[in-house]
Amino acid sequence: MRAMILEAAGRPLRPAELPAPAPGPGQVRVKVQACGLCRTDLHVVDGELPHPKLPLIPGHQIVGVVDAVGSPAAGPETGAGAPLSEPGAIGPVVGDQVGIPWLGWTCGRCRYCLSGRENLCDQAKFTGYDLDGGFAEFVVVDRRFAFPVPSDYPALQAAPLLCAGLIGYRSLTMTGDAERLGIYGYGAAAHIVTQVACHQGRSVFAFTRPGDFTSQAFALEMGAEWAGDTAQPVPEELDAAIIFAPAGELVPLALRAVVKGGVVVCGGIHMSDIPSFPYEILWGERTIRSVANLTRRDGEEFLALAPRIPVRTEVEPFTLEEANEAIERLRTGNIRGAAVIVVDDGVR
Repeated sequence: MRAMILEAAGRPLRPAELPAPAPGPGQVRVKVQACGLCRTDLHVVDGELPHPKLPLIPGHQIVGVVDAVGSPAAGPETGAGAPLSEPGAIGPVVGDQVGIPWLGWTCGRCRYCLSGRENLCDQAKFTGYDLDGGFAEFVVVDRRFAFPVPSDYPALQAAPLLCAGLIGYRSLTMTGDAERLGIYGYGAAAHIVTQVACHQGRSVFAFTRPGDFTSQAFALEMGAEWAGDTAQPVPEELDAAIIFAPAGELVPLALRAVVKGGVVVCGGIHMSDIPSFPYEILWGERTIRSVANLTRRDGEEFLALAPRIPVRTEVEPFTLEEANEAIERLRTGNIRGAAVIVVDDGVR
């Protein structure tokens, strides 16, 4: 199979021809159609997330079709398959279109897994980091984390839902019933969350880097009520804010923008250091919280909701061999919406 391999942090991915993997117990093999590229991939490639499996096939927003199924797994996780609404289900079968997210395996035994918080499992393994990902023609995955994707949902459109969408959705749920929502950093996750928030009747205020008029126009196109840069005054007090940009200096800005009792949600896996700030901007029962990964419940809920809204993902496609170009474009902020690596030329 064709694949793109990361051999060391900070180096370009290398094209390679590798044997197609075979599924083991509790696994399925997926013929990859498309794989989204997000900032987490950039953190892995640039070495900001330490200790990835090397060599590594990156990519964790995978959409494809199951083409082989391994034998049933043994252990407490058996029967905890997707979708969660079907207790005892063992996962997809050959021919099913599925989506593979960042969270690729959990132990099924720890206190987090047993209390519906598998996203916090200390032994968790992550797709495109601990496990080979979707920058290849085939990938082997735990069947429990192969989410059903409606067959009429185009793979190219569905791929960004698997991380940008899911993490954005989890971030949004953490804002409760906030009516006036600020979004800091406007890219793949933000443009999806804006559509969901507007569908729920919320007002969205989008904040970008100073001078990024393109992203501001994009936010308004997606349904934001207002778009401006972080140096501008907030047009009105916010009930909650979500920070997608990996910039710690935005945390105090967001705290100053939210009302008493408001929440600031940090939606990224990596962020620069948060500068010190006066207690008075936290006082008034304001809250700061982070988002860590996702659960299968998140996947089940969001992938059922997205087609009903419907969420329209703005994508820029790249071929598998153009993965390094896509990474560089993302690094420089030169992507409108989400970048998607098209592995199967027949996808739409």
